[in-house]
Amino acid sequence: MLHAATEPGSWIEALPIHEQRRYCIIGGAGFIGSHFADRLMEDDRTEAVTVLDNFRTGRHRHLRKHLSGADPRFRMVHGDVHDRQKLMEAMEGHTLVLHLASNADIARAAIEPEIDFREGTELTQHILEAARACNVKRVLYASGSGVYGDAGEQILREEDGPRAPISTYGASKVAGEALIASYCAMFDMTACVFRFANVVGARQTHGVGYDFLQRLQHDPARLRVLGDGRQKKSYIHVSDVVEAVLHAESRSKQAYAIYNVATEDTITVTDIVGFASEALGLRPMIEYSGGDRGWKGDVPIVRLDCAKLRALGWAPRYNSRDAIRLSLEEMLRDEHVALV
Repeated sequence: MLHAATEPGSWIEALPIHEQRRYCIIGGAGFIGSHFADRLMEDDRTEAVTVLDNFRTGRHRHLRKHLSGADPRFRMVHGDVHDRQKLMEAMEGHTLVLHLASNADIARAAIEPEIDFREGTELTQHILEAARACNVKRVLYASGSGVYGDAGEQILREEDGPRAPISTYGASKVAGEALIASYCAMFDMTACVFRFANVVGARQTHGVGYDFLQRLQHDPARLRVLGDGRQKKSYIHVSDVVEAVLHAESRSKQAYAIYNVATEDTITVTDIVGFASEALGLRPMIEYSGGDRGWKGDVPIVRLDCAKLRALGWAPRYNSRDAIRLSLEEMLRDEHVALV
């Protein structure tokens, strides 16, 4: 059981509990963003939700029930964060920006390293500048466990350092956090930063479980697995992520706060191979590529301490095993995951 962590002092005067009801979701048609859109639109207290997405990895089908126009609170802006006019159009008149946009393919940086600057650091700068210009004072940022680098079996707390990311993706998240902290200090903005573990669930477009289902449907007899299968991480269901972020946002009293978002347990890649095979009723021959990680920049072991978030009253409904199993069931019910 994790012990409760003491709240680190803030370099800005603590704030009262606040409520923000006009949300701009950057990347809101993607896997995680669309679940936030659903959850916020279900809340009668939400005054407006605007989604900005370029639909490179986002999908119109993720927002299908909102695109009918039946609820005037919802607005869709089709555009890129690098297009300042579109970004300002989406953000104007809102009280909070939820920044979920980034490069979704972490391994891609091995052949295109500039992608995490362009779709990470630079993108975050554009969002912060637009927020400042539009007088949007509250930012929620999707960071990740990659900021910690390779710490082995250490259970990592938010204040642990030094930050030594081993991927350009992790580096871009560190840079994004630093930019947000500086804007909070210089321009009277406030922010919550969330370092997610591996997020799974319906509408996944990538990730280990998704990849295994795709490969096994293509070749039910054989499955090639990157690494040695002993990579060990926390997997958290997207519904728990949404509740964690909204719970912390409504209760955090710091002007700039960072929270780990994960389960207490971890499971291995080999465990996920078994769950995916079981979900499809298969017994494939497993081939491991070898080595302790799947690709350069992959962190083989991730363990996060979430005592700070738990101290606010949040706890995940699903552990890693249940989150993976549920996500596999959800993806198999999705006609867009099955091969046709």
